[in-house]
Amino acid sequence: MDDAAGVLTRADFFDICDDEQLRMLGFAGDRQYFEVGSVIYKAGDIPLGAHVLVSGKVKARHEGPEAGEPYTLTEPGSVISPTALILDKPRPVTFMAISDCETLFVPRNAFLKLVRQNPDLAARAISRIEEDLGRYMHALEPLRTRMKGN
Repeated sequence: MDDAAGVLTRADFFDICDDEQLRMLGFAGDRQYFEVGSVIYKAGDIPLGAHVLVSGKVKARHEGPEAGEPYTLTEPGSVISPTALILDKPRPVTFMAISDCETLFVPRNAFLKLVRQNPDLAARAISRIEEDLGRYMHALEPLRTRMKGN
């Protein structure tokens, strides 16, 4: 398996893919480098795909009235906005490099092409995103409860 596909094997989201699908996405992927303070993408932007962290540290900060505390991604294989692989909608999060970073960018169009060719992969992707959204919504429940109490 080539280097880019190897990066994808460490990314939780891409465990829905088989080895051949990982190779194809790795081939379509693009290594990108960000210096400290560089914005990977800004809240309100429509990302063209997802980034997989290869090395470095990234701070994620939600914008808007429901913003919580910023969090940091440091684990190689962390996927920055996996929903951007399917949705071309503005994201509510700014991702900024807080150290020199390397990512593997996976374009949405490559992922969607693969999904269209593989209905089983499409079903696994939908299931994974539903799980991720469920965890996100569960994490927001305390905020919703506090807002109702005011």
